[in-house]
Amino acid sequence: MSPEESNVLVVDDEREMGLALRESLSREGFHVDWAKNGQEALNRVKQEGPYQWVISDLRMPEVDGWSLLESLRQISPATRVILMTAFGTVPQAVDAMRMGAVDFVMKPFSPEELRKKLTASAGKRMPDAGRPVWEGVSRPILTKDAGLIGVLKMLDGVARTPATILIEGESGTGKELLARYVHERSPRVHRPFVAVNCAALPESLLESELFGYEKGAFSGAVARKIGKFEMAHTGTLLLDEIGEMDLALQAKLLRVIQEREVDRVGGASPVPVDIRIVATTNRNMKEMVKAGQFREDLYYRLRVFPVRVPSLRQRPADIALLANHFREKFCIDHVEVGELTGDAIECLRSAPFPGNVRELENVIIQAAFLSGGGPIRSEHLASLKGEDSGVFGPSDLCDAEERKPEESRGLNGVRPGQSVWEVERELIRVTLEACAQNRTQAAKLLGISVRTLRNKLNEYGMGSPDMSGTEASSEEGEKIAGSGLSKTL
Repeated sequence: MSPEESNVLVVDDEREMGLALRESLSREGFHVDWAKNGQEALNRVKQEGPYQWVISDLRMPEVDGWSLLESLRQISPATRVILMTAFGTVPQAVDAMRMGAVDFVMKPFSPEELRKKLTASAGKRMPDAGRPVWEGVSRPILTKDAGLIGVLKMLDGVARTPATILIEGESGTGKELLARYVHERSPRVHRPFVAVNCAALPESLLESELFGYEKGAFSGAVARKIGKFEMAHTGTLLLDEIGEMDLALQAKLLRVIQEREVDRVGGASPVPVDIRIVATTNRNMKEMVKAGQFREDLYYRLRVFPVRVPSLRQRPADIALLANHFREKFCIDHVEVGELTGDAIECLRSAPFPGNVRELENVIIQAAFLSGGGPIRSEHLASLKGEDSGVFGPSDLCDAEERKPEESRGLNGVRPGQSVWEVERELIRVTLEACAQNRTQAAKLLGISVRTLRNKLNEYGMGSPDMSGTEASSEEGEKIAGSGLSKTL
């Protein structure tokens, strides 16, 4: 949207400020009106129609900026609101974003600063229930769910502030993707984004990973190591699964957040850091605080802006959307697969998906192999009904016996009556062929670790060199294989 297409309402009880803003924005090509208080602004909106923008002072007599924002959400939800004040704080800015404002500016500010905020935000498409793709990020977010769209709108606003964010939600809901979304919508977008998994490392290693150490700090410290906090300087640090952090380390983390400086292990003086912290957890943090498993003071330091990601079962409209996305991705990465049939979609919609989006992706990948290139039917969704290994279970075989022979055939001639051993062996064989014998990639597609895949190959007498040129049993390979295929929401 160009300035010429934007109409703006400036609301400020200070006449000089209001007229100055109207004059400066008019020179930039915006159509600008001025209202001297919140009540006059509401009357204008009701009588003259909605404005694309309302730029309002926070402190005004009668109807202040907060009340105006709340009223506009009801009578003109498409209007974008920027609040301005000479007495702002970070909590106020966070509250403004939570209530639906797109930005919060401190007086005094330059006309150029305000113009940039208007033109930058005008170029970003806002999500709505009819447009499933949230654009403008490195990995698009697919959703039609009103609840998740609301979360995205809040994050879109709070990303512009330095507020610490706590993202809560079940495993597999895409918490890390939302953390990256915050980074990419923030002024730090061109600075580092550093992630550390607090559940993947023991306390001793996690401390050195976060804070770094000096040469000679302990046996084996042959050179200085820069920690994740310093690596993220001027950017964003993601503390993934923060609920798994040891209590002793929580105290050190609290100090870093409060003081904005890091003490390297064995260091003589603290190192200042400028970072934005985003933490994620799949645990009930309040219950952990009550049980003494997580520090209450740290909890509230992290919970400046809390966000709850809805589970996949709370987003039924997204299941078919995401399933088709993963099918299309499989076709691009591997081989053509037919469409999802109606019975397959219904089967997916009725599933509980405790593993959320990550589980849905694995289910679709397994079904794509089992379909043998044909349409994906309900009988191919074996892992939703039977074995965790992703092969047909007994109930699936019984169901398949009642179908016509040509309908009950799946992966390369899989048929009712075959043993699970035979089907699993064939699934592994075909997956390895599709991955050019790369065990790491095959393990990803099968949803198992490289070590499990290696054991199964030995069990089935299929052991062979990994054609990727790397030893599939390496720790790095197993980390990759167990990390999931996608961060798509």
